Amino acid sequence: MPRPVATLLVGLLLVPALTASAENWPDWRGPNHDGTAEATGLPTDWTKEGKNVLWRTPLPGRAGATPCVWGDHIFLTSNDGDDLVVLGLSTKDGRILWKKQVGSGNQDARAGEGNSASPSPSTDGKHVWSFFGTGILACHTIDGDEVWKTDINARFGRIDIQFGMTSTPVLDGGALYLQLIHGPMKLDDQTRTGKVVKLDAATGKTIWEVERPTDAQFECKHAYASPAVYRDGAQEFLVVHGADCITGHALGDGRELWRFSKLNGPTGTNPKPHDPTFRFVASPGIVPGLIVVPTAKGGPTVGLKVSDALSGDCSEKPEVIAWVHPRTPDVSTPLIADGLVYLLHNDGKLQCLDAATGAELWFERTHTGQHRTSPLLADGRLWFGSNDGWVSIVKAGRTFDLVNSLELGEPVTASLLVANGVLFVRSSDALYAIAGQR
Repeated sequence: MPRPVATLLVGLLLVPALTASAENWPDWRGPNHDGTAEATGLPTDWTKEGKNVLWRTPLPGRAGATPCVWGDHIFLTSNDGDDLVVLGLSTKDGRILWKKQVGSGNQDARAGEGNSASPSPSTDGKHVWSFFGTGILACHTIDGDEVWKTDINARFGRIDIQFGMTSTPVLDGGALYLQLIHGPMKLDDQTRTGKVVKLDAATGKTIWEVERPTDAQFECKHAYASPAVYRDGAQEFLVVHGADCITGHALGDGRELWRFSKLNGPTGTNPKPHDPTFRFVASPGIVPGLIVVPTAKGGPTVGLKVSDALSGDCSEKPEVIAWVHPRTPDVSTPLIADGLVYLLHNDGKLQCLDAATGAELWFERTHTGQHRTSPLLADGRLWFGSNDGWVSIVKAGRTFDLVNSLELGEPVTASLLVANGVLFVRSSDALYAIAGQR
């Protein structure tokens, strides 16, 4: 059972013009940075052979990177054999407009489940930024012209992480924020497990870089999660998750504002024994007033209240803990909307918690299979894919309602997205644009 400490108030192709949402999808979690979209009228039934499929474009390689969309352009990263590439496609017909090689040396991970093109690109409508597990970070115009390219290894230390760097940089206010949490170096009597970096998005130049020390050891020092920006009125900070702790950093200079440690037990939030092989994979879910913190497999999910108490080392401050739930998603990022928290587990079970108390409302199986995508909320439904090629659709709400499970027949490890009233599904083989009229 969850252990509530306090109550929180937390507050989301031929498509008819009246129901289509003119909305871009600038990064992997969308326009609101929370996996939600305003689209309506999305079809809940389609077939690979063509029903409600506007177009299908074969891709040069497998990747778990979620595409980004601006206007009539959709951008994605992929491998093409050994090469690592970024592509621009037309959202109207799926035509590949351009393909640029950014680097080489692709490496598959976990029996082909992931590769060096796992981080997702982002765009502001003028440029597209792409990052690869090899450490190459690049900026192109939306027409495919290279603006700049840099090697993160050479600038900030060699990337050393078991299954490859999958963290996606955050594009915010003309800057790119990166969390580089991987192989350690000794720093006095602590272990330096990574850096947090802010780059000028226009030039790639360093604005600031800060060390992020912890005492995490072995695989705990790795993080596959992505950073996120918390913003609620005048309050804003960068959230960084990995190496047994979660931290908040000032956007202006990177200084650490707060830290919540001991997420890998034994602690009050995680009574299980500390396991040095457990690293963080899922990224935090964020809405005003609440940060939902996944931990390592077998651990809990922690709800942190964002208040004046969230300052300094908060590890022993019970007042910052909204609730603790004993289960955590291993890979999928929590989705928070309308006072509910949705947790998608690896085996296809979907869990719904009350955002204020952490109380479990339901915990049900969708499609049996391995799931690595993070849920999308659009048109009042949750959408997500599985490694064995199924897409599940679940009605959002306080009661469980499985709307449909559709067999695509191609593994889906990239999260689904919606832009301008069209649902995009990236499989291991192709990119689909799905829309219809009900």
